[in-house]
Amino acid sequence: MRGVGAFILGIVVTLVVLVGGGWLYLRYGHPPVAAADPSFPMEAQIVHVPLSSRIDREVQQPPFSPNDQAYLAGAQVYQAQCAMCHGVPGEDSEIAQWMYPQAPQLWRKHKKGNVVGVSDDPAGETYWKVKNGIRLTGMPSFEHILNDQQMWDVALLLKAADQSLPPQVKAELGGR
Repeated sequence: MRGVGAFILGIVVTLVVLVGGGWLYLRYGHPPVAAADPSFPMEAQIVHVPLSSRIDREVQQPPFSPNDQAYLAGAQVYQAQCAMCHGVPGEDSEIAQWMYPQAPQLWRKHKKGNVVGVSDDPAGETYWKVKNGIRLTGMPSFEHILNDQQMWDVALLLKAADQSLPPQVKAELGGR
């Protein structure tokens, strides 16, 4: 009986030390909270695992097929709402490099392979990200700013970023 009491006391003391130490760590400003600070170990994995699971659970299919009209409408919305952080074809955003994490440049090829931006993601995944935003990344939710049609237009445009887009779409996007 005496050994069990000591064991339980050890667990309680350990929990108090862990919670108290965590509180002190947070209270006195040691965690990286500035955009220029280095990240926590495994921070990206901690955020991306539940994000991927939630998107997989809630992903939708586009309610219409991609077409030149949707691409043009998507380019207009993209230029107005997205280009400042995510760049345009041939021109990266200057703001992105000072964000933490950096905003992906959606018109640049990945370092590994020929994939451009999020063109390898399903349009429904991009739609989800535009609609809901992503916590702790600077990506806002556009659910109350854009309507469903506009969010789908942008998602379908970005899905086609690695394809040859119509000249009027390229002109609307600007860049080089």
